[in-house]
Amino acid sequence: MPTEAAGRPKLMSGAYPPAGRYDADIIILSINRFKETCEAVKSALNQAMVKVHISVLDQGSTFENQLALAEAFNGSSDVSYFVSSKNLGVGGGRNFLSSIGQGYIIVALDNDATFSDDRIVRNAMRAFDDDPTLGAIGFNILCRDGSQVDDGSWGYPASLKQRFEDRFRTTTFVGAGHAIRRETWDDAGGYDDALFFTWEEYDFCLRAIARGWTISYAGSLRILHKTSEEERIRWTAGRARLFVRNRLMIGRKWHNPWVSLLPLILGYVVNGAVNKHLWDSIIGVFQAITIDGQITKQRMTSEMRHYLHENELQHRGSLYERVRTEIFKLRSAVS
Repeated sequence: MPTEAAGRPKLMSGAYPPAGRYDADIIILSINRFKETCEAVKSALNQAMVKVHISVLDQGSTFENQLALAEAFNGSSDVSYFVSSKNLGVGGGRNFLSSIGQGYIIVALDNDATFSDDRIVRNAMRAFDDDPTLGAIGFNILCRDGSQVDDGSWGYPASLKQRFEDRFRTTTFVGAGHAIRRETWDDAGGYDDALFFTWEEYDFCLRAIARGWTISYAGSLRILHKTSEEERIRWTAGRARLFVRNRLMIGRKWHNPWVSLLPLILGYVVNGAVNKHLWDSIIGVFQAITIDGQITKQRMTSEMRHYLHENELQHRGSLYERVRTEIFKLRSAVS
């Protein structure tokens, strides 16, 4: 296999995105899952009434899978297949794929997901055109057969779940399917790749909101999510550590004093003890404390606090209910 230059992911097959502005970059991160990745790319290529380029970043597939994917996309001018010698994480991988494109919007799709129809990207573009303040849109992530919401991909307050087919303003989106205005991505500075995995979307959205952008969930923009078990990051492999560390890091980024984060810390430690990942939870807390001095902190404006209250906090209930929700996220993911 070709080697990388200076650690940069190497183009293995297909073509680089075209020069000049076009409608959308559709970006897909991949580790193995040959069949699912090909299905995701095919679904992206089938998007109608838009000019798109699909960029795939492989972050650790087997040699055999890399060869198969390179062959599958060989000769395509609409697909780029890159291989990285190391896993850059979700944020780092998306940053790379987003940075090489020129699409008006950036659409991210899990490699075990497909668009429900051929107008999803076009309709997302229309939503951005209709609202110049709209920075990002979270898609409606359904189970593979489209019969119901994918519970594991509902990243919004539980009280809003009954509105999964509606549109509402929010403070984050779920990575399995979403779109970002490129102007917003540039303005907010992309993802914090130091987070590696978990909470990177929320962190990005907070920075976008601080700059005056809004975030929406659109129930009409549907994707079908297979939720492949292959190559998922397991809680037993340290996911709890990243979950706890990253959430506390984000809290500290916005100058929340440690005392205000104590309920979350206590909840995570208790949950870790109950669900047999106590050590990872404790490590996550100490890692957040250790790197606290390296975090650039800023204070929320009154406008940002109002936005968060109106579009998140009031839907999550009391402090006790919010802490319980965070604990449940860990418990449900472990089970």
